[in-house]
Amino acid sequence: MPDQSRSNLRFEGQRYFRIDPIPALLGSADPALAYTVRRDLLGEKVPPVQDLWTMKGCQRLAEKQLPNGAWRYPGKSYDPISNTNYDLLETYRTLRVLVEMFAFDRRHPIIEKAINYVFSCQTEEGDIRGIIGNQYMPYYHGAILELVIKAGYGEDPRVIKGLAWLVSMRQYDGGWVIPAQLVPARLKNPALWHGQPVEPDRTKPHSHLATGMILRAFAVHPNYIDLPEVKQAGYCLCERIFKADRYIDRKDSSYWLKFQFPFWWTTLVTTLDTLSRLGFCSNNEQIASGLRWFAENQSADGLWETGYGSGQRVEDNRNWVGLAICRLVKRFYE
Repeated sequence: MPDQSRSNLRFEGQRYFRIDPIPALLGSADPALAYTVRRDLLGEKVPPVQDLWTMKGCQRLAEKQLPNGAWRYPGKSYDPISNTNYDLLETYRTLRVLVEMFAFDRRHPIIEKAINYVFSCQTEEGDIRGIIGNQYMPYYHGAILELVIKAGYGEDPRVIKGLAWLVSMRQYDGGWVIPAQLVPARLKNPALWHGQPVEPDRTKPHSHLATGMILRAFAVHPNYIDLPEVKQAGYCLCERIFKADRYIDRKDSSYWLKFQFPFWWTTLVTTLDTLSRLGFCSNNEQIASGLRWFAENQSADGLWETGYGSGQRVEDNRNWVGLAICRLVKRFYE
């Protein structure tokens, strides 16, 4: 499926920001970043995406893929106490890099193997399970489906089944929770992680951590962006921008400004990226406050601090986060 962020319009950073971020992005030594900036922000004709697939970083990841399509988590594959499938977690982490930074899709054989492995973890109910034992993990489920859809599997029956399961798991207020999150700490023991999944209490308010991660899957599937249930969940997410979560995981409001790329948790960047894809407008009060934050908090080079300290990896992340911010701003305004 084509990336909805792509457009032939040139992104003119100086129109929206005090400092144009494009020069800093093009000054990066990362050829994959430069390629994506020229394609998605500047509207330039670029070589076939397969050129990215031959880069050394991609080759190293390809060589580490296991025969079953997964990637091995450093040090262990499975924890019998927490019932955690660490290979599924590592496969998710690796797909984030391959799909989001190097634009891998189903035309590459390692992607087909990886997707088949992911769906070997899908239950009869329709959910992908294993990262938090035998408990439902709608937030990881949504984030994984986002990558699967971006890789070209949007019409796969396993994806459709997985999206239907997510719709069926909504709270009465329209968002989602992580059901195991509502279990008291004293009961979070091996019996829980090996036992039957805890059902959500639908009367509880949603968690924006969960809602934000889940909506990313619907936002990249053209057949779901106008679904009433998806729009309602989008409004739920809008209302939480800059607020503390209702639940303990990543609860503090400061997590809105802890940015990562490829995306993982719900942040201001992931939220506005999702809402821009779902057709929400920049004149929405909460969205406008988020866009205003980006306009008012640039560093001297025109990019943004990620909240993760310093070092080369942090700087690389900062560049990709800058790209993500420019793409979402482009969608809202152009």
